[in-house]
Amino acid sequence: MGGRLIAVVGPSGAGKDRLIAAARKRLAGGGGIIFPRRVITRPVTPGDENHIAMTPEDFAAAEAAGRFALSWRAHGAAYGIEADIAGLLRAGHSVVVNLSRDLIAVAHRRFAPLRVVYVHAPPAILAARLTARGRETPEQIARRLARASLALPAGGDVVRVENSGPFEPALEIFMKALR
Repeated sequence: MGGRLIAVVGPSGAGKDRLIAAARKRLAGGGGIIFPRRVITRPVTPGDENHIAMTPEDFAAAEAAGRFALSWRAHGAAYGIEADIAGLLRAGHSVVVNLSRDLIAVAHRRFAPLRVVYVHAPPAILAARLTARGRETPEQIARRLARASLALPAGGDVVRVENSGPFEPALEIFMKALR
């Protein structure tokens, strides 16, 4: 029996990385749930997502060599989920990935069954979180906020996590969605 791909999606600043990190810590390798790190063409900085940094040139070469199961570009960076998730899914593991909303249909075609966990927060909270992390210029934040209203594809197995208030209730809903 195969595992399930769990795509965590939502606008920048919704708290996807924080929820994933808290779930990873809470599960501590148990329950057959795997949290692979993304490959991103930006440096790793303290307090940022725990990702694998790669230069744009190395990313393009890795992509051309088939190293990624899923890859995309957004906000001036390239992102990839390494191809070894296919083997993890075949082995029966659930695999949790932070994914672009634009890739949901592709992920569903390649890795059904797919669960989508949509993490949401209102625009004012997104703006405050993006400003606080200090990684983007005001213009970049405005572009990220403009994408915040993108709708998810209709249908499928979608769980919505409202992450605009206290963190623990959102984490509990997120944890239930992973099981």
